[in-house]
Amino acid sequence: MPFQKKLLFLFVLSLSLHIQSQSESDYISLLLSEDLKSNANAVVRFERKTVEINDFDNMTIKTHRIVTVLNKYGERHLNTVEFYDDNTDIKKIEARVYNEFGEEIRKVRKSDFTDQSAVSGGTLYSDSRVMYFDYNAVSYPYTVEFISEVHHNSTAFVPSWYPIDGFYLAIEYAEFRLINNSSEEVKIKKRLLKEFDIQEVSEYHFRAKNLKGIKYEAYCPTISEIAPGIKLALKRFNLDGVEGINNDWSEFGTWVQDKLLSEANNLPETAIEEVKKLTEGVEDKLERAKIVYNYMQDRTRYISVQIGIGGWKPMEAEEVDQLGYGDCKGLTNYTKELLQAVDVPSYYTLVYGGKEIRDIDAEFSSAQGNHAILCIENNDENIFLECTSQTAPFGFISGFTDDRDVLIIKPSGGEIVHTKAYSAEESQQITTANAKFDASGNFTADIKIASTGYQYNTHEGIQNESSRNQDLHYKEYWDNINDLSLDAVTYTNDKDNVIFIEQVKVSANRYASKSGTRLILQPNLFNRLSSVPQRYLDRNHNFKIDRALKDVDEYIIEFPLDLKIEAMGEGKSMSTKFGSYEFKLEKLNDNKIKYTRTLILNKGEFAKSEYKSYRDFWKNIVKNDKTKMVLISN
Repeated sequence: MPFQKKLLFLFVLSLSLHIQSQSESDYISLLLSEDLKSNANAVVRFERKTVEINDFDNMTIKTHRIVTVLNKYGERHLNTVEFYDDNTDIKKIEARVYNEFGEEIRKVRKSDFTDQSAVSGGTLYSDSRVMYFDYNAVSYPYTVEFISEVHHNSTAFVPSWYPIDGFYLAIEYAEFRLINNSSEEVKIKKRLLKEFDIQEVSEYHFRAKNLKGIKYEAYCPTISEIAPGIKLALKRFNLDGVEGINNDWSEFGTWVQDKLLSEANNLPETAIEEVKKLTEGVEDKLERAKIVYNYMQDRTRYISVQIGIGGWKPMEAEEVDQLGYGDCKGLTNYTKELLQAVDVPSYYTLVYGGKEIRDIDAEFSSAQGNHAILCIENNDENIFLECTSQTAPFGFISGFTDDRDVLIIKPSGGEIVHTKAYSAEESQQITTANAKFDASGNFTADIKIASTGYQYNTHEGIQNESSRNQDLHYKEYWDNINDLSLDAVTYTNDKDNVIFIEQVKVSANRYASKSGTRLILQPNLFNRLSSVPQRYLDRNHNFKIDRALKDVDEYIIEFPLDLKIEAMGEGKSMSTKFGSYEFKLEKLNDNKIKYTRTLILNKGEFAKSEYKSYRDFWKNIVKNDKTKMVLISN
């Protein structure tokens, strides 16, 4: 059939089809509206997800999903995957691939899916597996249909529904329905349904139509914060044979304490005696905790273990002690029991760990979190311990579990608390340097960088890299300096005061440019910002600065006596709601100047209308960081 006639046929076909339910047109990429394709790398043509609750320990999830992939970036939205373990049975899984005309070009049976462990090679053992299908496209667009039916004996993880589950994903039609065939109560939390015209067919039945893709913007909230969604959970649930009650966070915490932790608290007497001996005569509770924490770090290492009750139950403390390793659950529980042996109460804590700040939902109790840490109450302060790291300072959590709601597990039940948010004063990078220039614009410099708080987190770790990677790191970090040579570097990790110090010797040729008898140089050698946040003509979302920080720079710049200062600015100062910036240039004597600079960035959430002002703040920083001075021969 000629191409033009084929298009006409498809257009006529589309007029005769009812697009609210699954139909032949869903497979035809060419029938997609231009409206849905804008701001989209993929379009969900049709999706129906049905969750059947048959009992507190019996749940079946059926999925039928048709996705048109418009380009290579859209492939991440295919979701042709199912996870399973000993308590999960994949009854059905299949897929089909269609070209842009809706013609089937491949059929994928269950035996064609890749079946492998669901965890990385760093995992010691796990009973979690995954079946998935990857399609190697030769052209775009194409469409993939995915059908699955999965039976679960565990009901702790009733699926949430986020029809738009990523940026640049549009929805033509999506439907979610929970069918409760049991007598169990179901909790539900809805978000932004009216704002996106989500149809509520019944209490647990929802439909979405013609939702445009959401464009990512710099500093914008996560997709789950700006897209519609629902969360569901059973008030009585089963997790791998263990019954749980979940009316609120207090009851959920009691279940974790009684069913997951109480049977994993046995320590061998040798370990108890050892930590008691180490802390003998130490009256201060926190000092005893530090000694025990260091003891744990020195004799254990982290290995992922994802087996047992849904990967939620920790290894027994005795087993961790004998083997010398564990995962976050096992090491946290082990440290808790060691502290208990020296009369320091502590609490197992569930958290969403990651650089991106994510809260346990305080308003909706359910099985949440991907990581475990430990909490010690110290008067009005909660001190949290990261038990998977052999190098983390006592009480330091910045960058992975800081500034978020977490669930601490007490004997009396669960309790939502907030972890430490590091202020700008606590998250400093202080850079001092002495740089000596010659008449050709070459220089040598001794640099010291002291980092604390969040900035400690971003710097600490470089000392463990190879010499080659350290060299590459500093050349990238100081990419404003051409022909940079790393001559020497030493590191000091002061874990007691949580300060990481880098002492670096560098040299560079022709940093300053010559113009006749003049030498032109930029005095901000070692902390220059060069990029400005992306510009948006019409920004759609509010924006966030997740973490505060403070940079302090002081450089002494020396040059030959046969050069003198011809031109040098005095400095610049500005203050905004987003932060402040100041730099100064001072003449110390005839051949020496001092450059000082302070940048403070404030944490906060801001209206989209303020983004231009924020970007202007950065533009001014970039401009002033390039300030020049001119030296001339006497």
